[in-house]
Parts: sequence; structure tokens; C-alpha cells
Amino acid sequence: MSWLLNLYETYEANLDRVGEIEKRYNDREYTLLPVSHTTQNAHIVVDITEDGEFHSAAVVDKTDASTLIPCTEDSASRAGSKVAPYPLHDKLSYVAGDFVAYGGKVKKEVPFEVFIKQLEQWANSPYATAKVKSIYSYLSKRQLIQDLVKERIVFLDAAGQLIDKWDKKYEALHGDKPPIFSVVAGEQESAFIRFNIYSPHKVLDKVWKDPEMYNSFVQHYAHLLGEEDYCYVTGRMLPSTDKHANKIRNAADKAKLISANDTSGFTFRGRFIQSGDAASISYEVSQKAHNALKWLINRQGKVIDQRVFLFWGNTDLKLPDPMEDFYSLDLEPAATEQKSYTHQDFAAQVAKAIEGYRNTLSSEYKSAVNILVLDSATTGRMAVLYYRNMDKKMYLDKLVDWHSTCVWLHRYRKDEQEERVEFYGAPATKDIAFAAYGPKANDKIVKGLMERMLPCIMDGKPIPQDIVRSAIHRASNPVSMEKWEWEKTLSITCALINKKEGYNVALDTEINDRSYLFGRLLAIADVLERRALEDEKRSTNAIRYMNSFSRHPERTWGTIQACLQPHQARLGTRSTYYSSLIDEVASRIPIDQFNNKPLTGKYLLGFYSQRHELYQKKDKTTDTSQTSN
Repeated sequence: MSWLLNLYETYEANLDRVGEIEKRYNDREYTLLPVSHTTQNAHIVVDITEDGEFHSAAVVDKTDASTLIPCTEDSASRAGSKVAPYPLHDKLSYVAGDFVAYGGKVKKEVPFEVFIKQLEQWANSPYATAKVKSIYSYLSKRQLIQDLVKERIVFLDAAGQLIDKWDKKYEALHGDKPPIFSVVAGEQESAFIRFNIYSPHKVLDKVWKDPEMYNSFVQHYAHLLGEEDYCYVTGRMLPSTDKHANKIRNAADKAKLISANDTSGFTFRGRFIQSGDAASISYEVSQKAHNALKWLINRQGKVIDQRVFLFWGNTDLKLPDPMEDFYSLDLEPAATEQKSYTHQDFAAQVAKAIEGYRNTLSSEYKSAVNILVLDSATTGRMAVLYYRNMDKKMYLDKLVDWHSTCVWLHRYRKDEQEERVEFYGAPATKDIAFAAYGPKANDKIVKGLMERMLPCIMDGKPIPQDIVRSAIHRASNPVSMEKWEWEKTLSITCALINKKEGYNVALDTEINDRSYLFGRLLAIADVLERRALEDEKRSTNAIRYMNSFSRHPERTWGTIQACLQPHQARLGTRSTYYSSLIDEVASRIPIDQFNNKPLTGKYLLGFYSQRHELYQKKDKTTDTSQTSN
């Protein structure tokens, strides 16, 4: 229940944002829904005068279709042939009093009769607004389809019945295909209608964006709720509900987090007589918690193949995202312009940078930070896969540890000018999936890895070895990918290995680990041949034999050395430094360890650090020569 309580508290802390339209990427609108409200995609908008007369109608553009509408417990969870109308806006078959007259088919009860009776209760309640009364007055005349036909919004066949689906045979009667058939997936009767009030004298808020309308229905519906019961979330006696919200991830999402409709077969697995015996949740808490969850997902959630990754604070909504890389964190320049790449120095830099977050966040360290992962195995059920709640101090301390231990030097990010930038730090979890499984890995694999990495970041658990092994295998096969892709895979793999080893990017000549030394040899051979090739773009022999070298280092090193001789001859005296460096590194490998035993991932650290050192040396030499000239 703690995740429900924290969502409920988040809603209560953001009451000033209820009904406020916000935008995320692609200008997609979303809002913190009022209680007893949901969203629907509308197909037709009908304007009604303040006197309750029809004014005009239009087909709604898909970019403006999302509509905030009031809903009841039954309508929010209606399915199939169940008659459960929304209180104000609904499908044509519900809101049109002349639906049957124009060929509409109904089974037992007429949907309009249930709809208009429900709307009448609201219009006659002490909480009704003028807009509600105007809409009720018009719909009571039972002539909606008649007016829509006159406006050429919906269309009839030769017999005066609603056309089910558009066919070329209707072109002689109506001309080209009308817009309504492009926005409605099924028949015309399934078109969703939203109502608005038109005034020639003043500008009115749209009905679905009017706070007065929200409050009107919330107050009206609060008096219609069922009996009170003990709420397991708040510990208070409140009107309870057993119908909980869906549409959590998007408007078409049918999966529910809370459901208990197994009333036949294995009824509650024989443990309870009725669902309320297991847990009782009040209507208010259910509405506010689910609405807060929808809002947070739209606002800052990551959705990968319908799996939701969400991080938020009860009072400070936006927090540093633990799944992003260090470059993406909004830190001071000093923290991202690291030059020494030493483990200890960088840890201090990260702690200092995260300290900036501590200062901008609320001083209430005891207030909660929440980490929630959701997914659904079927279309109707959703589960909480991972949930952690901790105070802000602990959360930020975990980030400091992650971003100062799983670190390496990366060059795959681009700035606003699309130029590659260099940064030192932890990679994003999505990029770790890229390194381990390649850029073509499907979303199912990516979301699984992202979920498995969360305990490593938040709980300090070791990175799963299958992920590390897969990344090492791909990094050892540079010929299977483009150069940029391999460089990205290599640096991310080094970061994963370094989480356990704690090495520096700067070359450490004191390390005598066999794999590290073999990696240095491979890097020297690579740089030597690259110097000899100069502007040629082909791969060096060190790169081409890298996979074989990782599995049979002694045998493959002999092949690589033989391939180096022509390049050494071509460089002449310029190869002396590299040749002596090869001798010096090789001499440090004990003779009994100079064999074909496969190398560990440390060889990639040695390879990267040695290559980085040699290229830096070249850059310094070039700068010195230009200065002297």
C-alpha cells in the first residue's frame, strides 16, 4: 500500500496543478486529472448556445482529440455491451435521443435513456453550472443526429439510416469520403461526441477545460458514492470502491493495477468471501493515486515496450534520473569537464556536483523518493515489478556511488551542434543494453536489462555477469560493427568492468595483471600500425585479430607481431619507441603466464588506457612542435 499512499500524497501536494494543461515532447498535452474524471479521444464537437439550441458541429482533428471528461465508477470501467454512460460527453449511441429512429440498434435498455436520466440528476443538483443546464436542455430535445446530418457531419444511406461503413456506392449520394470516416475506426455510431457552449457576447472556457465544470461534477458525484469502509491506505473511514482506474499508460490502456472480479471458478483462491476482505481502498484515494500516476508517467516517465520506469519525489517531482548517463545530469561545468580521469578525484567531483541537487531540492530529507516499475503480461492486468521508497539523502548518496564507480571515458554523445563530445562517468542503462546486445536489440530485451540494472544502481548489487560477458564479447569483435559503434561499445564495457575493478582511465604502469598487460600489447600494436597506415581507413591487424587474441593471446600475438614487421620497416626509426615499449610490457608477463589461457575483461581496460596514453602523447608532441615553430 505504500506506493498508493505516496501517489496519493503526491496528488495532495500538487492540487494547484489539477486541470492545468501541460505539454511534453511533440507538444502532447496532459494534465493532472480531477477526481471522477478521465480522458477520451473525441471525434465530433457540438457547439450549443447558452439557451440550449444547436449552433454548429465539426469533426475534431486528431491532434486536438484528447478530451477531459467526467466519469462515474461504472463508466470508467465499462466493457462490452454493458450500458454505463459517461455523465456528459459520450458516444453517439448514448447521447443521441434519435439514435433508434435513424437505424441504431439496442439490446435490452436504450443507452440514451440511462444517459439523459443521469445528466438530469446533475443538471438539477445544487452544484450544476449554467453550461450543464444548457447541454441538458438541448439533448432533451432528442434531435442530435438530425442536426448532425444537416451539418453534414454524419451521413445517411438512401433509406435514411446511419451508414455503417463508407463504400464507393455512397459517392453518388454524398460525394467524396467524408472526414468522419477517416477519424472513426468503426461505425458512425461509435463516434465520441464532446459538447461545448457558444456565446456571441463573450469568450467562454471550453467545457472540457473549465475548472468550474470539474468542481461541479466532483461535488455532485461525491454525494452519490457508496457506503463508508476502512481505507487501508489512509486509515480513515471513507466511501470505498472496488472499481479502479485503467488507462494508466495511455488512453487505450485497459490494464488495471487493482482488480478483483474473479467471482467464479477459483473465487479469490478460497481465501476470502468477498474482495473487500483482502483490502479496502477508498474511492478518493484510488482516484487521486491513479490520476497522480497517469500524470507522472506523462510528465517524466520512461516507457519501453509498455514497461514504465518512473522516478519522483512526493514534494520535489523532478529528480536526477538514475538511468541516465552522467552527461545528461544537469551539473555544473566543472563536474563534466574532468581532465585527469582518476577514480578518487572524480568521486569527489561527483559528490560536489550532486551536492548542487541537494541545495535545490526541498530541505525535508525525510520526504520520500519513489522508484516504480510497471508492466502488464496481459491486456487486463498490470503489476508492480519493482518499487523502492527512500529518503532523498539516501537516494542522492546512491547516485554519487553509481556515478563515481561505474565510470569510464566516453565519446559517443553529441552536443546541440551535433558535434561529438567527450565525457567521463557512468553510461545510461539504455546504452548499456546497446553495448551488451547491439543497436538492433528489441525493446523487450532492452526493458528487461533496464529493470535488472536498477538494483545495481539503487542497492549497490553487482552488475549481472551475463550482461558484462555479453558486452565483453561484443567489444572484442570490432570487425562486426562500424567504428563509432565499436568505440561506444568499448567505452561502456570498460565502465561495466571498472565497476568492480576501480581502475583509472589514465594508464597505470604498476599494474601487472596478465590480461591488463596483454591488452596494453594489443593497443601498442594497433597504434604502431595506425601510424604507418597514416590516412588509410582500413582496420589494423590488431583490431582484426582482437577476438582471436582475447581467446588465444599467445598464438595470436605471434601472428600480430609478424604482421607488424612491414609497418616497422616503413616507419624506420619512428617505430623504435613502440618496439621498445612492446618489449618492456611483454617482459613483465611471467613466462608461465604467457600462454593461450583466455583473457578476462581487464584486457579491454589495458587496451583502452594504453591507446589513450599513446594518442595523448602524440597530441602533446604535435602541440609542442607547433609552439616551437
